[in-house]
Amino acid sequence: MERRQLEYFVAIVEHGGFTHAAQALHVAQPSLSRAITKLEHELGVELFHRVGRNVVLSSAGEMLADRARLVLRDLDAMRAAARSIGEGVVGRVDVAATSSSALEPVTSIIAELHDRHPGVVVSTSSALAAAEVIAMVVQGRCEVGVCGSAERPTGRGLVAHHLRDEEFLLVVPPGTITTEGDTVTRGQLRGMRFVVMKPPTAARALFDRLAATVGDMTIAAEVGDRSVVLPMVLKGIGAGLMPDGWADLAERAGADVYRFSPPERLPQWLVYRRGQLAAATRAFIDTTLAAR
Repeated sequence: MERRQLEYFVAIVEHGGFTHAAQALHVAQPSLSRAITKLEHELGVELFHRVGRNVVLSSAGEMLADRARLVLRDLDAMRAAARSIGEGVVGRVDVAATSSSALEPVTSIIAELHDRHPGVVVSTSSALAAAEVIAMVVQGRCEVGVCGSAERPTGRGLVAHHLRDEEFLLVVPPGTITTEGDTVTRGQLRGMRFVVMKPPTAARALFDRLAATVGDMTIAAEVGDRSVVLPMVLKGIGAGLMPDGWADLAERAGADVYRFSPPERLPQWLVYRRGQLAAATRAFIDTTLAAR
């Protein structure tokens, strides 16, 4: 079995067929087909069902797809470890993060990592919710994940470290609230209109819980991209519930920002798989844990 065969197999899975995979890999489709046929012969199972000009993963293919990704990750880790000898830490680490976690703490981690290990490149992949981050790590799509979750993340071979408690804030157009100080009670939300995220984000779960307990909180707009919440708030469409990583940006943009009394908090977690880690991955993890 060759690395190239596994790369071809994973590419077909991720691109949804031989044609798109061949284009992405810049190889001829017949060469791709021959490599997969050879891999199936060596494994003794059919990885794909051929349905006309289309292919569908077989049950064996579904079971082996995640394993193939993990094998490729392990090979990359071995190569990076060899390169790091005598060169310092070099390489790339793929990080999955929800949008709020990508802002903080991931941005600060990358800045610190760049100072410590300039040879490490971080590639981030966005996820809508913690469950998606965890799946991307468990399946081998990313080596590391950062997300907010009320419960400790769990999964096959998963390691989870608590980083901090992220605090959710109320962000409103200037002059919306006349109370003194920088805190609000939940009762002050009654009668307000909100720009909310679509489920299953943590911010939407918080809104739904508050709406159920406070009452008379209405949705003015529902969005799938967190980055448009603040512009909508500034346009006066409604208030927003945003993680504390957005506080400085919101205040500089002209919005009023309030903390809840008592605070609304959500634990943030660093997750990765047990086993051999590339030097770049270990550097990212060590830098993250040192900043707690």
